[in-house]
Amino acid sequence: MDQSCIELLESHDIKPTANRILVLGAMLRASQSLSLSDLEANLETVDKSSIFRTLNLFRRQQLVHSFEDGSGSEKYEIIGAGDNADMHAHFYCEVCHETYCLKMINVPSVALPQGFEVSSVNYTIKGVCDRCSGEK
Repeated sequence: MDQSCIELLESHDIKPTANRILVLGAMLRASQSLSLSDLEANLETVDKSSIFRTLNLFRRQQLVHSFEDGSGSEKYEIIGAGDNADMHAHFYCEVCHETYCLKMINVPSVALPQGFEVSSVNYTIKGVCDRCSGEK
């Protein structure tokens, strides 16, 4: 895992320090997007401010994107190869409070007034996930 983390960091022009490798490893192992609190709980040896600085660096270098899922917490996820960072929907389950990436659902195009430029889009759908509804 460490070697793949190092290669991924270097491919985004990020120096692979121990904390950055730990944060990236935790994100790669996760099955869904994570909040700062989630990462802090998973990485007991890394302090919250270091995780926050690392996430900001990852975002600047387009390794992760962040979004507000409606829970009051910003979530972070790794941008996959060929992904258009924020241009897909997310689903927030109001029962289990998990957030799912719906990469197959593109964010609808919106015609903005002249002179407006989009830097990111937050498209979150709220409801009950298949696990909580009992339908898989």
